[in-house]
Amino acid sequence: MPAPYATGPTVVDRDLETLREQLGRVPRGVVGIAARCVCGRPLVVTTAPRLDDGSPFPTTFYLTCPPAVQAVSTLEAGGLMKEWTARLAQEPELAAAYRRAHEHYLAQREALGRVEEIDGISAGGMPTRVKCLHVLVGHSLAAGPGVNPLGDEALALVRPTWRPDRCSC
Repeated sequence: MPAPYATGPTVVDRDLETLREQLGRVPRGVVGIAARCVCGRPLVVTTAPRLDDGSPFPTTFYLTCPPAVQAVSTLEAGGLMKEWTARLAQEPELAAAYRRAHEHYLAQREALGRVEEIDGISAGGMPTRVKCLHVLVGHSLAAGPGVNPLGDEALALVRPTWRPDRCSC
């Protein structure tokens, strides 16, 4: 199933201005908008695997929408990463699905270019641990439901405070 909010790689000047506002800094390495808010503003950006300064950047899908970032930060503050990392060791089906999410992430980044320093390294702790829920949610929003199981779970958990089908910009 395609991602319901994904819109393709087109980035316009208005997007870069919005990203600067959302991030509070000049955005780096933006090569596409992986998902948009229903109002059209960037929700998740696609970043180059190597930034303009030459440094490798493994985070292909970067969650930028401040209300979404805040909602996910609240989950992180609750300690879910440790709990979900333990689940990966106890639930073989979840671990296998998470490994597939890791492989999908790598393939998406590889399509943008190969960077040896980060070869085989995805983001968010994949495939063996949960390090950053923002990355997992960004991946879920960019790829669509069913690709990243923990990103999908995190999206379900933030639904009472933030939803991708309602503008909160």
